[in-house]
Amino acid sequence: MIAREKGEASALFMRYVAVLAAIPALARFIGTSLVGWYAPIVPSLAGALVTYLSGFAIVYGVALIIDALAPRFGAQKDFVHALKLAVYSCTPVWLAGIFWLVPGLSFLVILGLHGLYLLWAGLPILLRVPADKALPYAAVVGGCALIITVGFGLIVAPLFGPPA
Repeated sequence: MIAREKGEASALFMRYVAVLAAIPALARFIGTSLVGWYAPIVPSLAGALVTYLSGFAIVYGVALIIDALAPRFGAQKDFVHALKLAVYSCTPVWLAGIFWLVPGLSFLVILGLHGLYLLWAGLPILLRVPADKALPYAAVVGGCALIITVGFGLIVAPLFGPPA
């Protein structure tokens, strides 16, 4: 079904990423400023904005990686399908971001790892990856996504830190 979806990258970003990327950003802002740590509002708002915008950058970066690695894993090189796969694989991460509302439950964001399964399952369908290469491909892309996400996290973390 996703493979047959028509649409451009801009529409996917505006209708899907723009809404879902707001979940962890807003939840973390509320959780750190109003519910848990009572961090200052302005730095927390800045952190929420950076978190929100980084959602777009991370998805686009992961799509570029998926597309660039396609030939190495015998996959069809198709940036639009790579972007769809990146966006839909990030859905569990964004939905799990709701747990940032209550700092004590923030460990449950680990449930976002379901996105790795979606990536693995979607590679053969969207990019025609041979079944035996889908798992290593998903593992490499997942590792790259983790590196990108940690990089952005290091930028955002000081903005959300607990008060001194």
